[in-house]
Amino acid sequence: MVQELETGLPLFIMGPCGIESEKLVLSTAEFVDKMRRKYAQSAVFIFKSSFLKDNRTSEGSWAGPGIEEGLRILERAGNEFDLPLITDIHVADHAAPVAEVCDMLQIPAFLCRQTSLLEAAGRTGIPVNVKKGQFMAPENMRGSVDKLRSVGCSSVLLTERGSFFGYGDLVVDMRSLTVMKGFSDGVIMDLTHSLQKPGAAGKFTGGDRTFALQMARAASAWGIRGMFVEVHPRPAEALSDSAVMLDFKDAEVVVDAALKHWEGVS
Repeated sequence: MVQELETGLPLFIMGPCGIESEKLVLSTAEFVDKMRRKYAQSAVFIFKSSFLKDNRTSEGSWAGPGIEEGLRILERAGNEFDLPLITDIHVADHAAPVAEVCDMLQIPAFLCRQTSLLEAAGRTGIPVNVKKGQFMAPENMRGSVDKLRSVGCSSVLLTERGSFFGYGDLVVDMRSLTVMKGFSDGVIMDLTHSLQKPGAAGKFTGGDRTFALQMARAASAWGIRGMFVEVHPRPAEALSDSAVMLDFKDAEVVVDAALKHWEGVS
């Protein structure tokens, strides 16, 4: 995975928000593989889905299959479609078993300052992607990078996913893409999570996917390392992030548009 990152090609992290079923994961991995083959000379694709959705708006919300079953499904998807894998870890004890299956670890936004979690991730020896907390100034993410570097992590990516804008909304300050690029190995634009409206739908998080294409164009033209795009064959039926995930057709449009804008970045 480190070698693929070093190609310098635009990076797409794609997959359903959570592991709803084995069938869903395999069908979405097949789509990501299609994208990987279509854009083989232009981009790198990593498959992502979460075995645990622990940050939920309401009690009793669906949370995923858990680490054991989730890793089994992810490993099958990676093997069947020869895709590199990334997934979230939530506690330090997740790091080692997840690193045995995945090629990269991801730290959720609300856990981006957790020292024990970051250090455990860094010690695995594989690349780590840290999502910037919605409450964090971009320059303060340097602390997360330093914690990972201190235990030998060789490749640290940071992901912009929007900042709280009052109650129930997020806004993206594009300046953060440049700020965080200055002390990391690259910045990822979280296209779909940045379009959320946290808690705005009452018992679940809302959002507006209609801005996805414009956001993708703007971020890639600004100059970033990659893009995080949640995809689902039927977003309206998704068990999490149903308001912002993209269907396969729209995701392909976004990838194509983003790559065209990347071509113009010096």
